[in-house]
Amino acid sequence: MQRSIVFDTVRAILGRRLRAAEVRALDGALDRALHGGLRDSRSRDAPDHPPCAARQWTVSDRGVALVKRFEGCARRLADGRVAAYPDPGTGAEPWTIGWGATGPEIGPDTVWTQDQCDQRLAADLARYAAEVARALAGAATTQEQFDALVSFHYNTGAIGRATLTRKHREGDYAGAAAEFGRWTRAGGRVLRGLVRRRAAEAALYAAGTSQGPR
Repeated sequence: MQRSIVFDTVRAILGRRLRAAEVRALDGALDRALHGGLRDSRSRDAPDHPPCAARQWTVSDRGVALVKRFEGCARRLADGRVAAYPDPGTGAEPWTIGWGATGPEIGPDTVWTQDQCDQRLAADLARYAAEVARALAGAATTQEQFDALVSFHYNTGAIGRATLTRKHREGDYAGAAAEFGRWTRAGGRVLRGLVRRRAAEAALYAAGTSQGPR
């Protein structure tokens, strides 16, 4: 299910962005609808294996700090508001604002308050955390590993297709950590900012690996 379609539809109906609590509530309702339907389709004798998302993973303060460290609220105006900026890889779209927020409603003339930036970050992190939890498919995971994977997904949107995810699910943590370094290109070229970000994510992931899954 492409949940972004549902979220975008609700935003359009309300005529505003969703609050973090609303995103969590809507995400939980979709989980119950989806997984409840799956359970109903099984035979009564089949074992029930709840998805990883049932744990209700959230990003820790350390994970939030990692995302903020590399996203930043760039282009701060004299009045304290924040303006949108072009993608560093293309020099144009997708336009970004605040803590790395993108979307069709964001363009070169978009300006947000700091509160708008913070609210959008909370909503996006809740959504990305839910997507990462589903992609892990119940694999043993530490908080540090989870935080690193959310930061990776927040920046790339690739948690569902990355070899990194498959290796983590298989328990090949060293192989997964090495995969971060493959995602350093934007617009066809290697960006130093992405090199630094992938190194920080890999380091956090490795720190969680040394502690063992919880």
